[in-house]
Amino acid sequence: MSAILQVRDLTVSFNQDGTTTQAVKGVSFDIARGETVALVGESGSGKSVTALSTVSLLGESARVGGSVLYNGSEMIGASDAQLRKVRGNDISFIFQEPMTSLNPLHTLEKQLSESLALHQGLVGEAARTRILDLLTKVGIRDPETRLGAFPHQLSGGQRQRVMIAMALANGPDLLIADEPTTALDVTIQAQILELLADLKRAEDMSLLFITHDLGIVRKFADHVCVMKDGEIVEKGRTRDIFDAPQHPYTQMLLSAESTGVPDPVDPGAEEIARTDNLRIWFPIQKGLMRRTVGYVKAVNDASIAVRAGETVGIVGESGSGKTTLALAIMRLIASEGRITFRGQDVRAWSTRELRRLRSDMQIVFQDPYGSLSPRMTCAQIIAEGLGVHGAPDGRSEHELVTEVMTEVGLDPATMHRYPHEFSGGQRQRIAIARAMVLRPRLVVLDEPTSALDMTVQVQIVSLLRDLQRKHNLAYLFISHDLKVVRAMSHKVIVMKQGDVVEYGEAQQIFDAPQTDYTRTLLSAAFDLAG
Repeated sequence: MSAILQVRDLTVSFNQDGTTTQAVKGVSFDIARGETVALVGESGSGKSVTALSTVSLLGESARVGGSVLYNGSEMIGASDAQLRKVRGNDISFIFQEPMTSLNPLHTLEKQLSESLALHQGLVGEAARTRILDLLTKVGIRDPETRLGAFPHQLSGGQRQRVMIAMALANGPDLLIADEPTTALDVTIQAQILELLADLKRAEDMSLLFITHDLGIVRKFADHVCVMKDGEIVEKGRTRDIFDAPQHPYTQMLLSAESTGVPDPVDPGAEEIARTDNLRIWFPIQKGLMRRTVGYVKAVNDASIAVRAGETVGIVGESGSGKTTLALAIMRLIASEGRITFRGQDVRAWSTRELRRLRSDMQIVFQDPYGSLSPRMTCAQIIAEGLGVHGAPDGRSEHELVTEVMTEVGLDPATMHRYPHEFSGGQRQRIAIARAMVLRPRLVVLDEPTSALDMTVQVQIVSLLRDLQRKHNLAYLFISHDLKVVRAMSHKVIVMKQGDVVEYGEAQQIFDAPQTDYTRTLLSAAFDLAG
């Protein structure tokens, strides 16, 4: 097969404030027509920079060397006119987070029509027909009703399908997909990957797939390039790489998976939180008088319990009510039904009465960068709760921050740095330290590992286990990564459209699921894992 893209000795460096950073160092690989090549590696390894270099999409601070040939034409140093012809036409991109890639102020029809008008001169009814064909091709049901929709009116999976439609609009030869499924539920992830594979075959496209999920690579890639610190340390056929990895870094990546089971719970452990027949319905109000015409039934009749030292995993697709349930237990949103915390019915408590319980309830969010203030130092972020609730036992804030940073594996010498000066894994450790400094009894972990590399995921899961063992913590663990849920959880709740469809011991649910929906989730998760 002839190579549609040839990359030879690619180098990329960035010069900022007089400091030069070498991001890519002598990278070489080929992509043949109809072939899928995966670039894998941890965050910061140079994967995305390499992909963006193919059509000179890096900023002015980038210095690019080497050669990138697309169908024999050199892309490095090419004129703007030549690059405009290739970008979005011959080589298209799908990015990780469609909500930031789509314009929130424009309808789907407007955004899709822009590319068609620019590259093919299609306008009016011809453009509309092509858009409907694209949306149908990527699996958007009733596309005519979606043309006037804005991005926020679509689910995550639908937004990603629209991004794929935009990338396919001009019939590209090469599709570059940069972590296109990381933020998606496992069932939607499987659908998107199957869609990409079908479209690649139907359109005879080549695909450059960038990911840190090796389960996806094993299933969908023909060849693999493993990147570390800006270099390709190993490359070859997917089967050869997975069966007999040669480089120690590749071996480490392949072995990075959260395994094992949590420590058993003491039979006499205190019950920390319980819900009985919990219901959370949000009213739909219309008209000048804001009359209630219906309800969004976020959670229906949920009865669960979590004990000290126990982890209850909450799984289900986006919109199933996982986070809503956890927020209601923490009394952060209104609900109906009974909520008890350490034996006390707290649902009717006032804000003032709840304040003394708040230090016992903490939460760690999915995106450590978005949940940390960029204007506060690490020490200020961790100590923020101490300013509200006070330091226990009369100890100083500095002493407590130093202690908890050491506990979560952070160097206390870095406490005066800001969030952008830490890696993704370190930022998540800061978020965990902020929760742990108050010595809570219940911690809600809302997708705490989904934005992290596989190796960092393993480290965070190990850290959370250690903290639970040391402090006898109760966890509510929300995730769509069922491999991590299995490694962390004693019990599992499966939610679908607000209903608890299955609830029981984790081993029982993973080994013998009782409902078709649970079986679908497990099949999608572990089939992708290979």
